[in-house]
Amino acid sequence: MPKDVAPLTLTVSIGRYSDAGRKPENQDCCGARIPEGSELSLKGITLAVADGISSSEISLEASEASVQALLTDYYATSDAWTARTAATTVISAMNAWLYGQNVSLGDMNVGKICTLSALILKGRDGHIFHLGDSRVSRLIDGSLEPLTVDHRTVLSNEESYLARGMGLDAQVMVDYRRVSLTEGEVFVLTTDGVHEVIDAEDVKAALEEPDLDAAAKRLGQIAFDKGSDDNLTVMLAQVETLPEGEDALELDLAKLPLPALPKAGEVIDGFRILRPVNSTARSHVYLAEGLDGGKVALKIPTVEMADDAAYLNRFVLEEWIARRLSSSHVLRAAKGPETRTALYVVTEWVEGRTLRQWMDDHPEPDLDKVRDIISQIVVGLRAFHRKEMLHQDLRPENIMIDDDGTVKIIDLGSTSVAGVEEATAGVLGLMPGTFQYTAPEYFSGDFVTWRSDQYSLGVIAYELLTGRLPYGAEVARIENRRDLLRLKYRPARDDESPVPAWMDAALKRATQPEAGRRYDALSEFVAELKRPGQTWQAARHVPLMEKNPVRFWQGVSAALAVLSIALTLQLLN
Repeated sequence: MPKDVAPLTLTVSIGRYSDAGRKPENQDCCGARIPEGSELSLKGITLAVADGISSSEISLEASEASVQALLTDYYATSDAWTARTAATTVISAMNAWLYGQNVSLGDMNVGKICTLSALILKGRDGHIFHLGDSRVSRLIDGSLEPLTVDHRTVLSNEESYLARGMGLDAQVMVDYRRVSLTEGEVFVLTTDGVHEVIDAEDVKAALEEPDLDAAAKRLGQIAFDKGSDDNLTVMLAQVETLPEGEDALELDLAKLPLPALPKAGEVIDGFRILRPVNSTARSHVYLAEGLDGGKVALKIPTVEMADDAAYLNRFVLEEWIARRLSSSHVLRAAKGPETRTALYVVTEWVEGRTLRQWMDDHPEPDLDKVRDIISQIVVGLRAFHRKEMLHQDLRPENIMIDDDGTVKIIDLGSTSVAGVEEATAGVLGLMPGTFQYTAPEYFSGDFVTWRSDQYSLGVIAYELLTGRLPYGAEVARIENRRDLLRLKYRPARDDESPVPAWMDAALKRATQPEAGRRYDALSEFVAELKRPGQTWQAARHVPLMEKNPVRFWQGVSAALAVLSIALTLQLLN
């Protein structure tokens, strides 16, 4: 996008109306929040409506608490989470609180119970969350399309009850739906007092009003005039503009200018440069003295990358990610200045050596030491996965072992953050690392999950024990699923590598070409590296050809030689 053209962002017009209608009290509640800056990009715009049950005098408290939780607590969740994870976590927590209040009453019919329907507009998508019989609809091509299904159990024309709602059960099952957004479309959030009596023509008529607040009020009035005897709540949201590409993600640091490459002794925002450490085509890394006097690593993009907006966003994300992870086995962000004058990222400085160097120094490592290294990496990976992140470039060069023996995952440049990918409509893309350690699904087009990191971990463990790779360079040649299924695992246990057979079985499962056949938890892999487990029991009757192909073919050759000699003697006789 040209620099003189302002990038498009997500903009939405909202209107709302809520009234008691023909009832003496309004037990509905509605609300919206439109944040700014990075919060708009990473969390989105939230709208919610709730409807308390008529049999309870305190159900309004449930409506207000449920809507308020989404408008506040949702924005306090991790920016790395997807809208679905963040919103359902908040809804589940509020439901548990309401249910606890209701149990003490002894009668759910007089408790804090309500419906809840919410719409989160994030990036170029809408995320719908629903419980009960309030509703989210969309006016599209002149038709009013319901995007939710009412949760009511109907016994007769006169009798029905709420089948699902906030505070009704200890565990809540939230309906979720994701829809693509289109500029100009209108979303309609209503309680049953409105949508049970209106239609698409009523909505179109209401939208003739000069603004959406007036349109929402008119729609409520139409429902009243049509005989609705319930509370009347309407929220309208019209999508005005949508973000485009990398412009969907607003990271302020990425807009700063690149600093001139510093020399030893020079200072950048309080960081005194000690010496250059490494330079690549993408970045320069320096050892510097931090703001607190300790050592830090300061990383600056190269001039060649200055106009690559996608790269600069990913570059800034490295520090952004580091500040959101909390583990002694993952690289930490260093203390930064209150204001920055230039574009760089700053992280802790790790004294030690890479796992690659450690492997060169220990070609025949002790089994317990290998297990210790893998166990520490797993702790670090869990920190990523809890935040819905994938490291995607796990390899010996990106793992450090410090002077105390602590293993630490470094280089977060390829890390995928689900919440960020969602906000940018995937424009940042998946960036797998070195081919030899990258899971096959990246090349075959299959779905990528946390098990993809497990594959990389399994390859590292295999290489630590054998000095080679389980599939050699074959993974990089995969172009489709058929190629993936052709991969043949080379057993870690052979004449040159006396790895215990039960450990070999664990390595084979962790590096399965098909992700679904890998471990269901990293802890299972760690456990089966320490002692024979179910994987070993299932793999005990491995054919000799697969277990030791060299010995198999030696045996076949010997048998053929004996057969040839026998046939020759028979012919001579």
